Amino acid sequence: VQLQASGGGLVQAGGSLRLSCEVRRSIYRIVTLGWYRQAPGKYRELVAKITYGNSDYADSVKGRFTISRDNAKNTVYLQMNNLKPEDTDVYYCYAGLYSRAFSPMSENWGRGTLVTVSS
Repeated sequence: VQLQASGGGLVQAGGSLRLSCEVRRSIYRIVTLGWYRQAPGKYRELVAKITYGNSDYADSVKGRFTISRDNAKNTVYLQMNNLKPEDTDVYYCYAGLYSRAFSPMSENWGRGTLVTVSS
């Protein structure tokens, strides 16, 4: 399984970015897609996740970020609006999926994409 993320970059406070992550190879069924972020020396924390049609958000991003998934493309998106300097982090794509029928669910991570919000 490979997770290919893109869309990070530098933006001014109040701006927007859209992250994308495509899941490739060995996919039987994707259960959960999500985005986490991690600053140096800190734990990785949930930003948003979507399990089938149900989405969850960290309180700090509610009303500003929107997660969506395109099942036909095995892709998850994170639309980030009204970005704040405290959103600066490395963002990691996550996929919980079954590679084959009757196999256990695996947890898979992308490499991370840097989002920098300047004040």
